[in-house]
Amino acid sequence: MERVDRCVVLVDAGYLLGAAASLLAGEPARSRITVDHSALIQGLRERAEADTEQPLLRIYWFDGAPDRVPQPEHRRLRVMPRVTVRLGALTRSDGRWAQKGVDAAMHAELTELARNRACSDVVLVTGDGDLLPGLMSAKEHGVAVHLWAVQAADGDYNQSEDLVAEADERRVLDRAWITKAVRAKDLGGVCTPSPAPRPEIAAILSAPLPESALAASAERAAQAQTQTAAPAGRNGSTAQPTTHESEPHPAPTGGKGVPTPKDLASLRAPHPDRQPAPPQHPGGATLRWSSDKGWVERPGGGTSGEPPETASLPTLAQLTSAEQRWADREEDITTVGGDPFEVGQVFARRWMERLPETTHVQKLSVMYPRVPHRIDGELLRYAARFGLLAHKDDQIDEHDRYAIRAGFWREIDVRAAQEG
Repeated sequence: MERVDRCVVLVDAGYLLGAAASLLAGEPARSRITVDHSALIQGLRERAEADTEQPLLRIYWFDGAPDRVPQPEHRRLRVMPRVTVRLGALTRSDGRWAQKGVDAAMHAELTELARNRACSDVVLVTGDGDLLPGLMSAKEHGVAVHLWAVQAADGDYNQSEDLVAEADERRVLDRAWITKAVRAKDLGGVCTPSPAPRPEIAAILSAPLPESALAASAERAAQAQTQTAAPAGRNGSTAQPTTHESEPHPAPTGGKGVPTPKDLASLRAPHPDRQPAPPQHPGGATLRWSSDKGWVERPGGGTSGEPPETASLPTLAQLTSAEQRWADREEDITTVGGDPFEVGQVFARRWMERLPETTHVQKLSVMYPRVPHRIDGELLRYAARFGLLAHKDDQIDEHDRYAIRAGFWREIDVRAAQEG
């Protein structure tokens, strides 16, 4: 079998991006950097073809993912020309994430390419010495092996010395090359408080709890204050906690960080540019609302399960044809980044564009901040496509759920304002 003169690039994403984070942000956490994957892939291709003087056959991108579920970046990468994504498992142990199966997959691919004479040159972007047997096997099959390193931070060595010794050629991707596609996130210093949430999310998170919950919480707070009262000082006075009058005092929430959908079900939270809606349901009736644990009965609703004004709202699936479903999937893969807020916006935009009656938008807008059960469930299932799952229990992270719904409401508000 005659060998084909072309090059292949095998990228250990954990090494490439972790080393880039160390170089640019001072620590190997990939969360500390942002990556322009299109620019990175283009840079890898151009550099490989220049170094090997051979046309590119393919770039293999090896990475880990929880339960091997493609994350948003993997979904974007795998539809790029000449890019193949191979995923290993990503597991958490002792508070740290670790890749499983990535090295083995790289070894198998490298050995198979060399055995089948699929290329004349292989570029390895890795630092792991476990790949040494595969590198040596490729050389025995007549393949030239080029080993690329990421410039190490502070003079550290970030590659196996055995790999360096066995490679035919070695190059270093320096800071100037890396920063064409990767940059450090500006976190504003370690002691800087976290940025405030988007106004739409803040509005949902700041919605008051039902009066019953507030009363019970206030009672618990009073009991706790009595039990923890400071002892009298030497002059017989009781020490008082220091307060700042300029700071607002939030209502007690019974230890809960944010109200849940169950808590919000009986509320009409204030919202910018919207007049409070009059009560929709007779007192003493029951509103059945969705929470993470299923249906929850709350005071103040109708008697048929879901409120009549929302039960008539069609779901996105009912409004979508087979052709539109295919186009939606294509858009999800190629242009939707997977940010929770953006996901909610995209879903709402499609739903509104396909509604047969514009009155549905007005019906929904007065329900803020509650998303009707059927639409809410469909919205969260759609979001799960983008890897927005906490894989421990297959539930979407609490803050992500609020961000998804806030994005949904932002689009609803824009359309309602236009039609109003």
